[in-house]
Amino acid sequence: MPLINQVKRTYRNLPHWQQPGSTYFLTWRVIRGRELEPDDRTIALNALRFWDDKKWFVYAAVIMPDHAHALVRPLPLDSTDVAASEFHNLSDLLHSVKRYSSYTINLRRGVRGTLWQDECYDHIIRSDREFDETWAYTLDNPVKAGFVETPELYPWLYQAGRAD
Repeated sequence: MPLINQVKRTYRNLPHWQQPGSTYFLTWRVIRGRELEPDDRTIALNALRFWDDKKWFVYAAVIMPDHAHALVRPLPLDSTDVAASEFHNLSDLLHSVKRYSSYTINLRRGVRGTLWQDECYDHIIRSDREFDETWAYTLDNPVKAGFVETPELYPWLYQAGRAD
């Protein structure tokens, strides 16, 4: 059960809330004028999955040409503590994914500069129903965009299942 009294709020252009033990739906976009090529999407998906089962659990993720979605839950700092109150920082994890993928993609392309928009959209999942709807939305993204007929055919989609 999330620790309600430990909600951390920060603001930039968007509000960002972190609540220990929570699951999040994340969306981040490439900057205007850039698009992720197939090899770039592979790099971004691998970067997102790098900390999977180490610092966060990735339930589902999709990397589209101009944005990414992920359904994730940061894991406890001490994986042996069943009553943990300290968890890996969501902002740090996402920063790691964006920084590494941006660096690697730019290196591959032989360019410099910003790849991802600075901020992302993050939303705390509050119910099983909302989790299921967000899961379906994430998986349906490449289908809705007309890239594939079924989600499983899209190479830059990952789904692990439920951890709890």
